[in-house]
Amino acid sequence: MARDGRPGMERRDLDGLPAYAWPALDAAGVEAYVTTRAGGVSTGRYASLNLGLHVGDDPAAVVENRARLARALGSGLDDLVFSDQAHQPRVAVVTEAERGRGARDAADALPGTDAVVTAVPGLVLVIQVADCVPLVLVDPVRGLLACVHAGWGGTVRGVTPAAMRQLRELGSDPADLVAAIGPSIAPDGYQVGPDVVAAAESAFGADTGRVVRPDGTGRWSFDLWEANRLQLVAAGVPADAVAVAGLDTGPGTPFFSHRREGPTGRFAVAARLPR
Repeated sequence: MARDGRPGMERRDLDGLPAYAWPALDAAGVEAYVTTRAGGVSTGRYASLNLGLHVGDDPAAVVENRARLARALGSGLDDLVFSDQAHQPRVAVVTEAERGRGARDAADALPGTDAVVTAVPGLVLVIQVADCVPLVLVDPVRGLLACVHAGWGGTVRGVTPAAMRQLRELGSDPADLVAAIGPSIAPDGYQVGPDVVAAAESAFGADTGRVVRPDGTGRWSFDLWEANRLQLVAAGVPADAVAVAGLDTGPGTPFFSHRREGPTGRFAVAARLPR
C-alpha cells in the first residue's frame, strides 16, 4: 500500500518477467509496468535485467534484456523509445517517427530528455531509473500518456510541471489525469546537503519542510515521493488521482540503487497506450 493508504503497486508476472504495476493505471486503460532486477542475462553488479546501456555493462547483454522486456509486452525491440536522461526539465513529444529511438544504441536515444509524451498507441515509452522517481501520467479522455524521470535535480528544476504543461498544450485537462509515482530511494535513505536544500527552497517555498527534513546528522533527507506529488497536485491533478508506490530501492529490494550499489544496473518503467 502507498503511505497514504491507497493502493500503490502490486507484483505481476509479465509473460514470465517479474514486474510491478499500478491498479490505478489499469483502471485508466493504460499498460504500465516497472521492471525488477530479475529475468535478464547480465551478470555481476548488473545481474540480471539491467536495461541501461550507459552504466558499464556488456551492451549485447543489455540489448538482449531490452528485447526480453519487449517480448514480455508483446512488442518488438523497435517499438521501445529511450531517452538520454539529463536531470533537466526537457520534454519531448514522441510520434511514430521516434519509434525505436535508443533501443539498440544509447547514441540514438532522445537527447537530454527527462519526460516523454505520446498519443501513439502501442509505442512503448521507457524511463530508466536506479533511485530517481519514475512517473506515469495518463489522460484517458484524450488518449495521452507521459513518462517522467525525476531525481532531485529534475524535481527542483520542474520536470514534472514541464510534463504537465506539455499535456495541457496537447489538450489535457489536469482534472482528468491519473498519475502514478514509482519505486525510488525512500525518504529516510536519501541524505542530501545544503546545496540541495537551497534548491528545494527555491522550488517549493513554504512547502519545503514537506520535502526536505533535518535527519539529525547535520544533513537532510529528501522526499522525492512527496515532492512530485505536491507538484502534480499544484498543477491540477486531483490528490486522489495520484498513486504512490511507496517502494524503496537497493539491497534487499527488487530494484537497483545507484547510490547504495553503484555502479549497477537500471530498472525501468515501460508504458504504452493500448493498441
